[in-house]
Amino acid sequence: MTEAQWGLIVVTAIIIVFTVAMRSVGALRTASTATAIVVTVVIAASLLLTQ
Repeated sequence: MTEAQWGLIVVTAIIIVFTVAMRSVGALRTASTATAIVVTVVIAASLLLTQ
């Protein structure tokens, strides 16, 4: 794996953790949290597969 791919994986994990943290303090609804996580994973997967 290249450094860019590792960075993408790390950033994706950080976004997911931040989204869950925002949900736990009540800043996001459950549907918004799920949408953000799904979109983040889809974008990361497409970028990983096209590099």
